[in-house]
Parts: sequence; structure tokens; C-alpha cells
Amino acid sequence: MTLAGLAMSPQVAIIALGAIAAGFVQGLSGFAFGLVAMSFWAWTVDPRLAAALVVFGSLTGQLIAAFSVRRGFDLKRLLPFLIGGLAGIPIGVAILPLLDVRLFKAVLGLLLVIWCPVMLFARHLPRVTAGGAGADGAVGLIGGVLGGIGGFTGAVPILWCTLRRMDKDTQRGIIQNFNLATLAATMTAYVVTGTVTTEMLPLFAIVAPAMLIPTLLGARLYHRVSEATFRRIVLSLLAASGMALLVSALPFSQLGSG
Repeated sequence: MTLAGLAMSPQVAIIALGAIAAGFVQGLSGFAFGLVAMSFWAWTVDPRLAAALVVFGSLTGQLIAAFSVRRGFDLKRLLPFLIGGLAGIPIGVAILPLLDVRLFKAVLGLLLVIWCPVMLFARHLPRVTAGGAGADGAVGLIGGVLGGIGGFTGAVPILWCTLRRMDKDTQRGIIQNFNLATLAATMTAYVVTGTVTTEMLPLFAIVAPAMLIPTLLGARLYHRVSEATFRRIVLSLLAASGMALLVSALPFSQLGSG
């Protein structure tokens, strides 16, 4: 596709809009680029292309955050997550080519409608203290698998950190470092396996500038606003989007669409 064709493509407008919204949320919260972006992209973008765009955008956002939001670095606490995450990435990369559009929407929609309400009420659930480093590693493994499928590396680890009752800055330090490492590994795996192609590069060039300013704005607001209200709004919208994706994946929703 030519640059002129890209500029006039409705799909490109959706990709840019998703990158803007996801960049802002990631800048503020340190996670959820993939879930926010996919709530836009899953409707019109091929699953493998969408996954590559999410991994690229998420990695770009984490690199921006590395310079715009001060993070802690506790290697002992991070290492179990990281070992599990790196082990899970090849599994997710192997699963990705098996997903068709309808199954992709169903899996993403189910993830959203389960994950978002749990995150909304996680602070009211009992604190999880059992499992130690082994449980952290298992959570990292799940994050790695989801990262390989579509760049959703932080979804399960952030929920686990919340259930562990880690404070905001500790969570941010673990999730940003975990995401940065696992997303870099996922992008490398995508390039090696051919999931990322040269035809995708013009779309990467749209995602990066579209998300840049929103990510910086979100990062600036990180220390100025409460995450609680913002998170409730974002998670509620994502849950609604997940329900819509589930409905669109049902067989009857395809009737009359041809």
C-alpha cells in the first residue's frame, strides 16, 4: 500500500485513534496499552497485524516511560516474574498463527470481561500472601504467554500485584521492568518468526508518533491525579468493549454481513 493510500485508509484512522488512547492510558498507569488498543483494533485489523502493532506500541510506550517516569528496580522481586515471562513468550508466539478473527475476538473479549471487573474489585478481595516466588513465576509465565499472543504482558501480573497489596510505586517498578523485558523479547521473536513483515513498517510509523504525546501527557499526570477513579473509568469502558467483542464473535452476528 502506498503512503497516499495509507493516509486515506479508514483502518489507519482506527489504528491511530487506538494508539492515541492506549498511549495515554499506558503513560498514566504503566500498563494496558494492548487491552486499550485492541478494543479499537480488534474490529478491523487482522489478528497477527494487530498483535505486532500492540507489541510495537507497548514496547515504545515502555521505552518512553523509562525516561519519563522514575522507576524502582528490585531484581530479587522482579526475577521470578521475568523468568516465567520469558519462558511463556514462545508458547504465545506459537499459538498466535492458530487464531482466526472470530476466535481472536472471542478470546480478547473474554479476557476483558473477566479481567476488568476483577481488577475493579481487586482491592476488596483478601490479600494474597501464599506462593512466594513460585507463584510470582507462574503469573509471569501467564503474562509471557499472553504477551506472545498479542502483547498483553502486564494484564495478569498487574492483577497479581494488586492482590498482593503492593503499593503503587512498587507495582509500577515491577510491571514496567517486566513489560520492557518481555515485550523486547516478544518483538524479537516476532521478527525471527516472520510475524513482523516489511509491509507493517509504515503502520509502525503511524503508531509511534500517534502515541508519543498522549504517553508523555499520561506520564506527567501519573504523580498528579489519583489512579483509582481513572482506573475505574478505563476498566468499565474496556469491560463494555469486551462484551461487544464477544457478541461480535458469535455466529449470529455474522449473518447478513457478507
